Amino acid sequence: MKKLCQLLLPVIAAAVLTLPVYSQDAPKKDAPPKPAVSPTQALLDNWNDVGRKLSAMAEDFPEDKYDFKPTPAQRSFAEQLLHAAGANYIFTDTANGKKVANYQDPKRADYKTKAAIAAYVKQSFADGAATITKKGDKGLGDMIVDPFANQYVRVSDMVDLGRPAY
Repeated sequence: MKKLCQLLLPVIAAAVLTLPVYSQDAPKKDAPPKPAVSPTQALLDNWNDVGRKLSAMAEDFPEDKYDFKPTPAQRSFAEQLLHAAGANYIFTDTANGKKVANYQDPKRADYKTKAAIAAYVKQSFADGAATITKKGDKGLGDMIVDPFANQYVRVSDMVDLGRPAY
């Protein structure tokens, strides 16, 4: 019994001493809840988060590894970046009522350096963010034709289709 008390006493003391710390983090009951962000802001936050991550990858990855392919049938790292950025332009062109310029992936030969690819990736996300902002809450519900499915979708749904899957 004495050993049990010796083992439990420190555990109980730690629990009792940490309770005041947790209670300090509790929100005040008088404080009103923060308002929800707008649909545009929520979508823009997600879009920009993916853009920051992909841009950081493009900038951090060693240039001498940009053309590495795990197997000959797969895209290289550079081609993956170009594919993702190209998909962003499918969204922006469609959402802006333009004919999608090219369904094909941008060619590696047109982007010879790491800096050129990183700039293209960053610009594609900046253009997408501008499109989302321009559409606003009301415009995100507009119907547009998905060029791949030949089906109407909401602009906000096309954003998800145009964003690269990770």
